[in-house]
Amino acid sequence: MNINIQYVHIGNSEAMNTYVTEKLNNLHKKYDWIIKAEVYFEVEHNAKEKGKICKIELSAPGPRIFASSNEDQYEEAVKNTIKDLEIQLKKRKQVFSSH
Repeated sequence: MNINIQYVHIGNSEAMNTYVTEKLNNLHKKYDWIIKAEVYFEVEHNAKEKGKICKIELSAPGPRIFASSNEDQYEEAVKNTIKDLEIQLKKRKQVFSSH
């Protein structure tokens, strides 16, 4: 699986790169038909929101799978985004197995 990580208006973080890569590789072990992952980290300077945003888009057979999360910490945002993606992947796998 090809993983592309981009930081929008914030500096790169090797620790976050490692963390996200590890989480996505674990996901890829369960769903080996994932082709590519696009990861975007953003910061929102709005006082009303939590502000640490993680967006992940997966390329797989069929329509692309997308999820995002806005949390206090990037690690928590990654965890919640991966959780949302896994729900979508389970549904996609059920569609595959029924055909």
